[in-house]
Amino acid sequence: MAFQTQIGIKQNIIQFTLLVFINLFVGFMVGIERTVLPIIGEDIFGLASASAALSFIVSFGFSKAIMNFFAGGLADRIGRRQVLLIGWGIGLLVPLLVIFAQAWWVIVFANVLLGVNQGLTWSMTLNMKIDLAKGNQRGIAVGFNEFAGYLGVGVMAAISGYVASQTSLRPEPFYIGIGIVIVGFILSLFAQDTDKHVQAQAKQHNGDEKEDFDAKEVFKKTTYKDRELSTLTFAGLTTNLKDGMAWGLFPVFLTAGGLTVGQVGTVVAVYPAAWGVFQLVTGIWSDRIGRKGLIVSGMFVQALSLWMFVLVDTYVLWLVAAVLLGIGTAMVYPTIIAGVGDASHPKWRATSLGYYRFWRDSGYAFGALFAGLFTDLFDVEWAIGLVAVLPLLAGLRAIRMKETMK
Repeated sequence: MAFQTQIGIKQNIIQFTLLVFINLFVGFMVGIERTVLPIIGEDIFGLASASAALSFIVSFGFSKAIMNFFAGGLADRIGRRQVLLIGWGIGLLVPLLVIFAQAWWVIVFANVLLGVNQGLTWSMTLNMKIDLAKGNQRGIAVGFNEFAGYLGVGVMAAISGYVASQTSLRPEPFYIGIGIVIVGFILSLFAQDTDKHVQAQAKQHNGDEKEDFDAKEVFKKTTYKDRELSTLTFAGLTTNLKDGMAWGLFPVFLTAGGLTVGQVGTVVAVYPAAWGVFQLVTGIWSDRIGRKGLIVSGMFVQALSLWMFVLVDTYVLWLVAAVLLGIGTAMVYPTIIAGVGDASHPKWRATSLGYYRFWRDSGYAFGALFAGLFTDLFDVEWAIGLVAVLPLLAGLRAIRMKETMK
């Protein structure tokens, strides 16, 4: 009797759980840099210009955004599991380059490769979970994927900060990175490709997936023409723009505030950890109360949390601000993805999500560029405060959008 492909998280619980665990290691790859790399730029390479110091985030943001743009098409041609393994293979070069780098441009290049690694591995774990899930389980699938990834970022930011405080800024923290890649690759060998699940879901659309659509028109709708889609895209871009700034400036800002490397690592880790954990709640919550309210309030919470960072001056209060920033980000991150899915036609939903993720992850690069420029023109506190204006504007803009959940 022929095996019938089953759709649903429960029906594919072993593979779904494995993919959640794999994305934890994908998040580890970014987390290992969150605490120590900005300090390496200042202490080891002597970068006085904030713009130069944050160039590694610019390279990461643009390369990840571009890979998000193309990863889906590549997966359709050679398979999701194959793309996942390629992503891990490229990731192995990242810690090696950082360990042996004798010039800052090598660090920048390493982060180009990190962006490629993240664009391929994170995208595939997300797509494969969605492939396994039923239509009414996609919000849960996204929530678990983002929870695991950003929990990994937070945990490894704390671990790398602790290791650096006990040893040195490099190479010791990046030895862990080599181990992360090896374990992630081995785990991915046990992942099953989900092409049969994609085919099974496609049959349920009665041939809709074969109909043509204008990719350029979808790009315009997602970027600026459609009120709901463009509002969601701007909210996503400013959220990651804020994160690009936080990645580059928080370690420098907190170190200047008198915190030890270990304490800096804790504050830097608490923010993405809260972001990751609370996404499990907010993703499901948005299915019950709608998208708009969470997005508007979440953007405001992000802005207020950033201003709290520059107004307080104690370790405990910086921890509180980091938690609030993580909660604000969690309120919008899975909710925006769900909103884009709501506002897109099924025939071009995947394409619109790809364009959204392209703009969203470009925010890393724009955040680093703005943060570096404002820091060079003014100072770190002004840079953080000025960047906070952008999520505030995104929240105000989101007030005028219609609720996307029908």
